[in-house]
Amino acid sequence: MFTGIIEELGTVESIEYTNDSAAITIDAGSLVADLALGGSLAVNGVCLTSTRQPAEQRPGLFTAEVMGETLRLTGLGTLATGDQVNLERCTPASGRFDGHVVQGHVDGRGELLDRIDRPDWSTLRIGIPSELAPLAAIKGSIALNGVSLTLTAVSAPSESSAWVEVGLIPATLAHTTFGQLPVGAAVNIEVDVLAKYTARLLSFHTTTQQGVDHD
Repeated sequence: MFTGIIEELGTVESIEYTNDSAAITIDAGSLVADLALGGSLAVNGVCLTSTRQPAEQRPGLFTAEVMGETLRLTGLGTLATGDQVNLERCTPASGRFDGHVVQGHVDGRGELLDRIDRPDWSTLRIGIPSELAPLAAIKGSIALNGVSLTLTAVSAPSESSAWVEVGLIPATLAHTTFGQLPVGAAVNIEVDVLAKYTARLLSFHTTTQQGVDHD
């Protein structure tokens, strides 16, 4: 489990494609100094497992094997060598919970539609899959590229395209990839886990009610 508080910016060292998967190596610096094989690291909000030692034995390198489905459904499939990524280690039981519950299980891929950069803060609008729109609420939590953020605006149910907006302070812009993220870039989206479970429970309730014989 994660909290959406980014600890470091990493750099993609290499991507090795094999059939429908890829081995991604990231320079994560001291963040992975004690990360053993099998340990977890959130990369742009995607929980990845350290699966093998990097070919280049250099401190700070992290390699994960990513299957094709993950490459297609998240922004990891658009990464290139030299790209920066948001990194977060899993949260220890004794750690502070400064963000919100983030599982590292991306629900869909969105797109940065627009950004307005002001001297003291920036507003970003992200287009999201329509099926995620009911799970996004103003002042609610969302993880975008692994960053725990508060929604400042959302699209109306009547709009043909779903979107959300967030406001970012300079500290967030400086310590995450959002500082330089261009319009059109892919964005990994993880909605609030409480909203997902609530929607799932309600779907069973609705199905049960529809199946009741009122004769």
